[in-house]
Amino acid sequence: MGGKIVVVGSSTGGTEALKVFLSAMPEHAPAILIAQHMPELFTRSFAERLDHLCAVHVKEAGHHEDIVAGHVYLAPGHSHLSLECVAGKYRTVLSRDPPVNRHRPSVEVLFHSAARCLGANAIGVMLTGMGKDGAAAMLEMKRAGAYNFAQDEASCVVFGMPREAIALGAVDEVLPLDRIAERVLARVR
Repeated sequence: MGGKIVVVGSSTGGTEALKVFLSAMPEHAPAILIAQHMPELFTRSFAERLDHLCAVHVKEAGHHEDIVAGHVYLAPGHSHLSLECVAGKYRTVLSRDPPVNRHRPSVEVLFHSAARCLGANAIGVMLTGMGKDGAAAMLEMKRAGAYNFAQDEASCVVFGMPREAIALGAVDEVLPLDRIAERVLARVR
């Protein structure tokens, strides 16, 4: 599907938002990497729960996994998730580096790697969340050619992270949660 990869950041309210977003993705959707602020005790079971609800295959990301379409890679609660390009293939990278913006996993780390490695092949999605994690790196993504979406205030539990990204000029479209998946898929086609 054009080699696009979707990177998603979410925090407070994100578990429900991710359920809505991922449930609308068909099994042949582009690969999706997610940094959701969540304690490590819960990320594996959350990924398993989503996997049962969605057409795409959802899993907790491992280190140095090949990134393939139709799969969703959720950052484990103990590590930053980023991606790298090796021999023409994209793969996941996990790191226990210190928290960024007080978070590990941090949306900033994931989005920064998308800007660096994917450029225009990235689609960014900022969902509900408190604070500003990921906003600066989402602007970096946009400058590298990515197309970015943010959840609108009315459908957010907390409008912090989307608001910060919008304020920086990092976002191309602001949408209600239930419209984001269809617009992401339209950008991929």
